[in-house]
Amino acid sequence: MGTVEVRAIDGVSFSVGKGQFMGIMGSSGSGKSTLLHMLGLLDPPTEGTLIIAGSDISSLSEAEMGMFRLSRFGFIFQDYALVPELTAEENVSLVAMAQGEETEAYTRRSRHLLSQVGLGDRTAHLPSELSGGEQQRVAIARALINTPEILFADEPCANLDSTNSRAVLDLFREINQRMNLTIIMVSHENWHREYFDRVICLRDGKIEEDYRPERPDAPSSP
Repeated sequence: MGTVEVRAIDGVSFSVGKGQFMGIMGSSGSGKSTLLHMLGLLDPPTEGTLIIAGSDISSLSEAEMGMFRLSRFGFIFQDYALVPELTAEENVSLVAMAQGEETEAYTRRSRHLLSQVGLGDRTAHLPSELSGGEQQRVAIARALINTPEILFADEPCANLDSTNSRAVLDLFREINQRMNLTIIMVSHENWHREYFDRVICLRDGKIEEDYRPERPDAPSSP
């Protein structure tokens, strides 16, 4: 920023095991979202490497990164990021449509996912006709449509009350355990820790704490 150097992420290094539900926490400006965006190939790091399943993803071209995100990642954002003119079913289908799947296949899968998140009777509703908690569940179903290997969630409960927040986190935990899906979630709420297998706390772009709760169902780190 002009003559001022800002190290949003500074020398951070860690590994995430398959099937972990990991929380990235810290105060505002600590680098949480920047780190998540780099892990999700949304922002390129200025240096360092990102290795996924043994491959150095940092060397991929922009087009290759786009296909990698589309086929192997799922994303959930705090503002839901739904297309207002599309129904719940159509919003969930977007990623599958972008991959060129047949209409019958992705329609069937979209309806199944909406049913799994408790919205089987809301498939034809527009986002404006859904509550905040329901919109976030549509976003979760959309993130799962391509059967991702890693699910990234950037403060998915920020716009929800405590009841809906717990419902979303319960759903995350269920998905994590049932699908053995790796979930990396940014949060600023301390009570969310009870859901995580592991917590990385950032301060000024550095890892201040790397905490693993002693839980019998928590996957071990690599």
